[in-house]
Amino acid sequence: PETMAAGNHSTVTEFILAGLTEQPELQLPLLLLFLGIYVVTVVGNLGMIILIGLSFHLHTPMYYLLSSLSFIDLCQSTVITPKMLVNFVAQKNTISYPECMTQLYFFLVFAIAECYMLAAMAYDRYVAICSPLLYNVIMSHKVCFSLIVGVYTISTVCASAHTGCMFRIYFCKLNVINHYFCDLISILKLSCSSTYANELLILIFSGINILTPSLAILISYTLIIASILRIRSTQGRTKAFSTCSSHISAVAVFFGSAAFMYLNPSSLSSMDQGKVSSVFYTVVVPMLNPLIYSLRNKDVHIALKKMLERGKFL
Repeated sequence: PETMAAGNHSTVTEFILAGLTEQPELQLPLLLLFLGIYVVTVVGNLGMIILIGLSFHLHTPMYYLLSSLSFIDLCQSTVITPKMLVNFVAQKNTISYPECMTQLYFFLVFAIAECYMLAAMAYDRYVAICSPLLYNVIMSHKVCFSLIVGVYTISTVCASAHTGCMFRIYFCKLNVINHYFCDLISILKLSCSSTYANELLILIFSGINILTPSLAILISYTLIIASILRIRSTQGRTKAFSTCSSHISAVAVFFGSAAFMYLNPSSLSSMDQGKVSSVFYTVVVPMLNPLIYSLRNKDVHIALKKMLERGKFL
């Protein structure tokens, strides 16, 4: 009867997040490192969103998609990092059951959205390089808007299915999550009921959500490279390659670390190895994306320069 009173999910009402490391001498350096990363992430992504919003010549599909990616990165980082920083300061980092489920839900929404947003950006680059004359027709504002809505629809549906499935399982005594956030696999390991359906869902969805965008990106780039190789002038080739290089870097880092974490069954046993790879796509990638895109991008430089000049005259 007590179990039922606690809500029909379980007797565990809060979890303890084990964090990245148990070693006390690492707590302060890691706190400073991740606080620094978080500040850079917020400033970089928020800066990118504001810059694209205010610069009229950046109102193109490529930059709308980039702005959406920055929004996803900003949210993803905010869902994970502040709670993670508590770990380095607090003796015991507790998170209530509802908070944990909320964090899991939003983490999944933004992680899955990032996969598909990168695929949408690859498609955009494909249209720009392979059909430059039809670009404005194919990638109209309506199409661009539909792509962004599609990305969020898929990610919300998948995240809702995973989180909904979580409410089916029971937690009895174990409540220490061996991670720095409420991650799917780490929570499932604490369950005292069958997690077969949940694991099946993870396998199916991870497969779909990693393979579909990866294939879309791979096909886009195969066609892009074939098209670039047909360009006669070296200068033309270099220009075409440079438009894609930043996107390729972002894709490689994100999918590499995500695939390592979710498609590697042995990483279930060595959770610490998994923690390190998930630091990449939850903390490092959101910081790198605005840097990758702004450092190599002439349009962004021009927009920033104009904005700073405007600021001086205000």
